[in-house]
Amino acid sequence: VQLQASGGGLVQAGGSLRLSCAASGRTFSNYAGGWFRQAPGKEREFVAAITRSGGSTDYADFVKGRFTISRDNRKNTVYLQMNGLKPEDTAVYSCAAARAGWETLVRSTFDTWGQGTLVTVSS
Repeated sequence: VQLQASGGGLVQAGGSLRLSCAASGRTFSNYAGGWFRQAPGKEREFVAAITRSGGSTDYADFVKGRFTISRDNRKNTVYLQMNGLKPEDTAVYSCAAARAGWETLVRSTFDTWGQGTLVTVSS
């Protein structure tokens, strides 16, 4: 499966952005979907993930209550709605896919990555 993220940009602190991840090549409903980010000089870190069914989600503590992950399997797309953005959220956000059971979600199993999209939050 090939993944392409979009929707990044420059936003003021407190603002919102919606990222999209379009999948192609294989049926995306066969994969759990996830978002990771990498800030300058830092390692890549987990942000959020969603099961194949869309029925269960997992979030990093630092985004709980602010970010929401969702998916539309008919459109082969995973979304990340980001509200209440902070300057420390500035990073390149990448989407990822993992072979998984219908309701299985394990952060460490993500092994397919797409090109990221840059999110910059100004103070």
